Amino acid sequence: MNIDDCFLLGYIVKTHGTRGQVVAFFDVDHPEDYDDLESVFLEQGGRLIPFFIDVMEPQQKGRFIIQFEDINTMEQAEKLRNAALYLPLNELPELEEGQFYFHDVIGYKVVDQNHGELGTVKDFYDMPQQQLMAMDYMNQEMLIPVMDETMLRADHEAKVLHVHLPEGLLEVYTQPGTPDEADDEDQEETEENNAH
Repeated sequence: MNIDDCFLLGYIVKTHGTRGQVVAFFDVDHPEDYDDLESVFLEQGGRLIPFFIDVMEPQQKGRFIIQFEDINTMEQAEKLRNAALYLPLNELPELEEGQFYFHDVIGYKVVDQNHGELGTVKDFYDMPQQQLMAMDYMNQEMLIPVMDETMLRADHEAKVLHVHLPEGLLEVYTQPGTPDEADDEDQEETEENNAH
């Protein structure tokens, strides 16, 4: 299984007890959608290895106690600590019309309801405070906050992502002379003055 054909489900947080159980955290919107898994892929040494699940008990807030087949001791379980858990993309829950998963819209045209066509979706970033969408806009990367009010809907047939940019965001990227350029000019001016 190739990592590009999978999505990140979560991580193994720690061991549990002495019989090889682990505690896993499912970093998804609805962890309960995955409470009857038969297997998952663990990333080990850059490769995805299938692990079959004997028992899985839901805990609170997206945590599960999992007993994998053939993992029967605390020492074996300890080797799985911090491993990332993956599932194939085709196991993602079906979305309602107009909704999308991030990986679905990479390369889509971005059309704002006020400004029209802007650029193309390049990537998504997980930041501590929020998620951001990166868009190629006028030969630069523009970052748009991912919120319900900014991400309106995806038209998968036309490969278009409809958005409503926060007020003033576009102007930040279209004003001539970024702060960096201004700093460079100040620096050059200082060097010229020092030279005289």
